[in-house]
Amino acid sequence: MVIELKYSGTNTYLVRGTHGSILFDTGWAGSFPQFCRALGEAGATVQEIRYLFISHFHPDHMGIAQEIAGCGVRIVAADVQRAHIHDADGVFEKEGNRLYQPIADEDVRIISCGESRSLLKECGIAGEVVHTPGHSEDSISLCLDEGAFFVGDLNPLYELELHRGTKIGGSWEKLLARNPVKVYYGHAKAAELSGKRGMPKKESAHSKNMFRLVKKIMKYIDKGYTLQDIGRATGADKAFLEDVARMYLTHQNISVQEILDRIEIKGK
Repeated sequence: MVIELKYSGTNTYLVRGTHGSILFDTGWAGSFPQFCRALGEAGATVQEIRYLFISHFHPDHMGIAQEIAGCGVRIVAADVQRAHIHDADGVFEKEGNRLYQPIADEDVRIISCGESRSLLKECGIAGEVVHTPGHSEDSISLCLDEGAFFVGDLNPLYELELHRGTKIGGSWEKLLARNPVKVYYGHAKAAELSGKRGMPKKESAHSKNMFRLVKKIMKYIDKGYTLQDIGRATGADKAFLEDVARMYLTHQNISVQEILDRIEIKGK
C-alpha cells in the first residue's frame, strides 16, 4: 500500500508492508510538524515506520531525516550514497536554517543495493534498491516487485529519448528491465504506464499546450526579453510568467517538464 504524504514541495511516500512501513524521502528542514500532521491525516503514525530511504541527499529530500530518526526510525543509505550524506549541511548553514538537524552518522545503516531486498523483506515488502545516477551521483530508486517504482528526481520517462547514451538513459534502462507499472516522482504526479513497455499514458492537449508555452518563455528569457515583453508576446499570466522565470533562472539545466511539475506542486 502506497500513501503519498502531501506536506511540502517534495513528494514523500509511505509504503506499508505486512510487518511495518518504510518512508521514501522527506521534505525541507522546518516541515516536521507538517509531516506529522500529514501522517495523522493518512491514518498513519511515525511509530509504524521502520526504515527511511532517501532518493538522494539534496536538501529538499532529506531536510527532516534526523528528526524522523529521533522518533526511532532507522535511516538507510546505500553504500553509493555514503560520501554524500552530509552534502546538504552547508546549504542549510548558508541559508541560516536553525531548524535543520544534521544527520547523525550513528543513526544511518549503510547497505549495498544487493542487500536491500532482504532488508525490505523484514517489513514484508518485496523489492529492491537500484543505483540510478543522472540527477546526482548518489541517486537511488526503490523498485517494488508489484511494479511501483520510486525514482526521486530522475528525469521523467517521457524524456528518455533525449538522454540516450547518458547516465540518465542508463538508469532508465535498468529500471525498465524491471518492468515498472507505476512511477512515483519526487516533484510530479505519479505516472501509470500503458501496455507498451515504458510508455506513459497519452498526454492531454492542455498538457501539450502548457509544455509549448513554457518552452517558448524559456527561449524568450534566453534572448533577454523582459517579462512584460514576454507577456505581450505569449499572452501568459503574470504570476505564471514570474514562476517560470524564477525556476528557470535559479535551477541550472532544469527541463520544461520539471518547471511544470514544480508549478503544479506549488498549486496543490
